[in-house]
Amino acid sequence: MSPKDFSRSRALQAKAHRLIPGGAHTYAKGDDQFPERAPGFIVRGKGCHTWDVDGNEFIEYGMGLRAVTLGHAFDSVTEAAHRQMQRGINFSRPAKLEVDLAEALIGIIDGADMVKFAKNGSDVTTAAVKLARAYTGHDLVAICGDQPFFSTDDWFIGSTEMNAGIPRAIIDLTLKFRYNDLANLKELVAAHPGKIACVLMEAEAMVPPVEGYLEAVKQTCEENGIILIFDEMITGFRWHLGGAQKFHRVIPHLSTFGKGMGNGFAISALVGKRELMRLGGIDHDQPRVFLLSTTHGAENHSLTAALETIRIYREADVVGFLWRQGERLRDLINRSILENRLTGYFALLGRPCNLVFSTCDQNRTASQAFRTLFMQELIQRGVIAPSFVVSYSHCDADIDRTAEAVFEAHRVYRLALDEGVDKYLHGRPVMPVNRRFNGS
Repeated sequence: MSPKDFSRSRALQAKAHRLIPGGAHTYAKGDDQFPERAPGFIVRGKGCHTWDVDGNEFIEYGMGLRAVTLGHAFDSVTEAAHRQMQRGINFSRPAKLEVDLAEALIGIIDGADMVKFAKNGSDVTTAAVKLARAYTGHDLVAICGDQPFFSTDDWFIGSTEMNAGIPRAIIDLTLKFRYNDLANLKELVAAHPGKIACVLMEAEAMVPPVEGYLEAVKQTCEENGIILIFDEMITGFRWHLGGAQKFHRVIPHLSTFGKGMGNGFAISALVGKRELMRLGGIDHDQPRVFLLSTTHGAENHSLTAALETIRIYREADVVGFLWRQGERLRDLINRSILENRLTGYFALLGRPCNLVFSTCDQNRTASQAFRTLFMQELIQRGVIAPSFVVSYSHCDADIDRTAEAVFEAHRVYRLALDEGVDKYLHGRPVMPVNRRFNGS
């Protein structure tokens, strides 16, 4: 197989790194997250297909960091946003659309009495933490340490390896607990009585909750005056239109949504119980909370895109489609794992609507080199897959073509296990985003 031509990408990468720290505006899109033989820049997309600056076409997964759930340039969403752009996108007073979308979200999310919009997930998770601290009068934040990302802000990034520039005093305010380990959370709460403002977690990430765990987490929070916050950036609009809280029937005090909410348009939301949310308003006599006040938080075209996205989800059973197509892809990949004798070396994790993969070396130890090799071989066969998270645009033909590419990539993976990965990997392995130094 002749290697794909990425010459224009290589030239543009050099320029990008001169102009932009890291060469990209999202660390997860950086060059260190992809093989050296990979497209550096995308110029357009339609459905689940993208084209790079060299003219190569790919089927893409995990689109827009899982934000594009319907598909790139999805006609009715882009048309609705375009119509609104022609009417204006930002005024000196609120737009009626703010009320319309707030009403729509409250109608589908059980834990929502009030809504506040912003542009990014970090905006609203940080707002949730601030609200919890204001309501409880406590300073400490307990986060699930097994889950990868909650915010770009100091209270979270200080808890990672990539915490240069964050004061020790802020780092010490964030605690970690283990998922599915109720005793661990209770020990943490007991060790800091009356000091924890909130427990922040995804209701589910790659591993499902054990029976009764989420219910017990909520009970522990309520018994100790702690606010429970669910980060629904990924689970919302994938597990269920009403989020993982609807799927698991456990309603938090606050929750945050974004990503698929606008099919890639910049929109996020903090939703929650009225007694907490109203502290960010002007109709109470408590100390005022500067909750969210952003110039672009309620841009009209993004609100319109979210309204249209919700309409499509309701009318077309998008969530059901994501689960079905994910199951179809999972079955085909699992068949390839068996046929290529990769059990114990390559595995799919997560729900069908949110599939990710793990890669191991000859010793069955997690391996970035084998992850890179697998992605490299998929890219050469026309598939970009940092995950196998499907969209509403992944039709059967896309799934089948992907499965063929996976089978061929698995054949190379098997050879690399037998003969050594260095023989087949071109360039350096990918690296974790959250690492202390660039070279480690």
